[in-house]
Amino acid sequence: MTAHASALERLLALTAALPEVSVGTSYGDPSLRVRDKAFVTLKDETTLVLRVPLDHKELLLTTAPDIYYETDHYKGWPGVLIRLPVISDDELALRLRESWLYKAPKKLAATLLE
Repeated sequence: MTAHASALERLLALTAALPEVSVGTSYGDPSLRVRDKAFVTLKDETTLVLRVPLDHKELLLTTAPDIYYETDHYKGWPGVLIRLPVISDDELALRLRESWLYKAPKKLAATLLE
């Protein structure tokens, strides 16, 4: 199994409880989607792009710069880069859930929050 496939399997395992998650692509890279909206993209075997609101992004960048970062390309964009080798499964599962809620349609998100 390639490292890329292993990283994707990790994401799928951590999102198994989230409704309507599918695998697709975003700009040619593997992504997880909810109703055709990408909420996380695997840039390479060590880097994720997680969609988050800008205010939440700033909080993550400030509180855990060893895990969360951005490059000039992502400045001002509602997404944060994640270093996969240093984030725990518990923290990653939490961030994936938050990102899913951010991108999911309101009615679908409400089913998860009930």
